[in-house]
Amino acid sequence: MSGYVLAIDQGTTSSRAIVFDDSTRIVGVGQQEFRQILPRSGWVEHDPEEIWQSVLATVKAALADASLSARDIAAIGITNQRETTIVWDRETGQPIHNAIVWQDRRTAEICRKLVEGGAEETIRDKTGLVVDAYFAGTKIAWILDNVSGARARAEAGQLAFGTVDTFLLWRLTGGRVHATDATNASRTMLFDTSANEWDDELMRLLRVPASLLPEVRDCAADFGVCDASLFGEAIAISGIAGDQHAATLGNACFQPGMLKATYGTGCFAVLNTGSERVASKNRLLSTIAYRLGGQTTYALEGSIFIAGAAVQWLRDGLKIVSQAAETGPMAARADEAQDVYLVPAFTGLGAPWWDAEARGAIYGLTRNTGPDEIARAALEAVCFQTADLLTAMRRDWPEAANTVLRVDGGMVASDWTMQRLADLLDAPVDRPTVLETTALGAAWLAGHQSGVWPDREGFAQRWRLEQRFEPGMDAVTRGRKLTGWSRAVRRTLSETVGA
Repeated sequence: MSGYVLAIDQGTTSSRAIVFDDSTRIVGVGQQEFRQILPRSGWVEHDPEEIWQSVLATVKAALADASLSARDIAAIGITNQRETTIVWDRETGQPIHNAIVWQDRRTAEICRKLVEGGAEETIRDKTGLVVDAYFAGTKIAWILDNVSGARARAEAGQLAFGTVDTFLLWRLTGGRVHATDATNASRTMLFDTSANEWDDELMRLLRVPASLLPEVRDCAADFGVCDASLFGEAIAISGIAGDQHAATLGNACFQPGMLKATYGTGCFAVLNTGSERVASKNRLLSTIAYRLGGQTTYALEGSIFIAGAAVQWLRDGLKIVSQAAETGPMAARADEAQDVYLVPAFTGLGAPWWDAEARGAIYGLTRNTGPDEIARAALEAVCFQTADLLTAMRRDWPEAANTVLRVDGGMVASDWTMQRLADLLDAPVDRPTVLETTALGAAWLAGHQSGVWPDREGFAQRWRLEQRFEPGMDAVTRGRKLTGWSRAVRRTLSETVGA
C-alpha cells in the first residue's frame, strides 16, 4: 500500500490540504481562503458551502502539486477549526444557517442565564469546560431558536448537527456517515468527558435534541470512504481530531507533562496530563487531548482568542504593515524605553479571564510611540497571554514546572517573537522542522490507522528540532514587563469580571 497520506486542515480563515510521504515529508500543498462574514459586532459566520468548495479545491490542488492521483493516497485525515457549528437537513444535506464560528459571541446571554440558573458547576464537572459562548452547545440552541421551524424539525429527527469535521465527513461520504471524534465532541458542552458519551442532563440544560448529534469515535478509526466521484477514486478516511488536538499529536506530545502551543488566528496551549483529568482551579479547560484504542488521554488547555489575528489587524485595520513578516523587524527596532501594551480583547478575553464583554485597549502611548512600538506590543501580547496560561497550568499541575514549550503555527516563523516568548516564559521554546504540525497530526492518525505509518513511539522518534530559543531576559526586566501586562489586563476587564 502507498505510504502517502492526505491531511485536510480546515481552518478559521482558509482551508488547506497537504500530502505527506511515508517519511512525513510534505510533497504537495493546496490552500484557499474564504470569506469571513460579520453580520454585526461580535458575530462571526462562515458559509458552509464555501468551506466545502474550498476543501474540494485544495485537495485537488495538493494532489496536482504532488503529481499524484487519489489511488496513490492510503488514507485521509481531517483536522478542523473547533466549536464552529453547522446544522443541516439530513435529506438534502443543505445547511439551514451559516456556520457560527468559534469566535462568535452571540450566545453570551444564553451562557449568562445558564450560570444564573446554577448550571455552571454541572457543566464544568461533566465537561471540564467553562460556560462560554465559545463552545458549540449554545450555538446549536441559537440556530434552533432563530431559524424558522428548526426546533420542530430537529425534534422530528430531520436535522443533523456537526462541527466542521462532521460536516465535511458527511459530504465526503455522500451522507453515509454522521460521526465525529472524541476531541471535537469534548468541545460542545454536551459531552461527558469522563464517561466518554453524550450526556442527557447536558442536552436538557442546553435544549439540544439527541437526534441531532453524531456518533463519537476514537481519533484514529474507520470513518468510511470518500465518494469516488469527488477525486476519481474512493479513499479511506481514517483519522479526525480538532486542530489543537491534532497539533498536540503532530508535536509528538504523547507523554504527561509535554506542552505545545499553536499560534494561528488564536493561540492554544495544551498540556498533556495523561490518564488523569485534572480539574482546573485557575479557569483552564480540562479537555480530551486524544482518544486512541479506546483509551482517553486528557489535557489542560488555555485558549487565547487573538494571536495572529492581532497581526492581521495591524495589516488590514491599521494598515501599518503590508505583510505579517514585517512585524518582527519592526519590533526589534522599537524603543525599549517605552512599555506599550496591547490587550487584544477584540472578541473578549479567553483563559484564564473568560470575559466575553472585555474589548481591546492600548496602554502606555506617548508622543514618541509609532508603528514599531505598536507592532512590538501586538507580538508581545501573544507572549504575555501565553505566560498567563503557563502560570495557571503550573498552579493546577505542578509537574509542569520545568516543561519545554513546543510551538507551531504561522507566527512561530518569527525569530523575534519566539525569543521574546522564551524570555517572558523563562522557559525554553522548541520550534520543529515541520511547522505544519496540525496537518501532520491528522496525517499521523490516518496513516497509523491504515497501517502505513508508525505507532506513537516510532512517530515521536521522527520529531525533529529546528531551533531552541533559550530565555535570556534578566529577571528584573521580565518582572517589570509582566507586572505592566497584568495591570493593563485588569484595566481592560469588564464590570462583569471586575477590574
